[in-house]
Amino acid sequence: MAEAPIVRQATEEDVPTILALIQELAAYEKASDSVLATHESLLQTLSFPSNPSRGYAKTLLIFLPSSSSTSLATACAGMALYFHNYSTWRAAPGIYLEDLFVRPEFRGRGYGKRLLGELARETVKVGGKRLEWSVLKWNEPSLKFYERLGAVRMEEWVGMRVEGDEELNRVAEMAEGRKRRN
Repeated sequence: MAEAPIVRQATEEDVPTILALIQELAAYEKASDSVLATHESLLQTLSFPSNPSRGYAKTLLIFLPSSSSTSLATACAGMALYFHNYSTWRAAPGIYLEDLFVRPEFRGRGYGKRLLGELARETVKVGGKRLEWSVLKWNEPSLKFYERLGAVRMEEWVGMRVEGDEELNRVAEMAEGRKRRN
């Protein structure tokens, strides 16, 4: 029987790996120019086991089994970056998966399934009722993968976003009645 991969919470020392994985995911999604994350911003905004109350999101990393060839023995195969959310209708916590990424050379080994399984376990552990995420419409391989695991497309929902300091400040000013809506 093959040895299982190693899954663990990321630490501060893993930030360069997390940043590299974010950049690789962005390249896959044809959005490399959109990545604003830096080593320092990830250190400030991610939560780590050494200080779990700090930060907003956690990262699971998956590594090749220790019995892998020497050059790959410490290779990080992928990550699941997530945060806790809340469902008002269910009156229960949940987990939102911000990014699931398995490096192309390690796909097809069950690593994505393992990361999702760990997140499902964490959702149950916190009394959660929902594990959710978004998928780009063109990403058919991922959509099919998630559906094979039992995930359901939420076709009736449309994602909405206000992004960037200028737009966020504009909306904040509208709420204070300082500017009129266009």
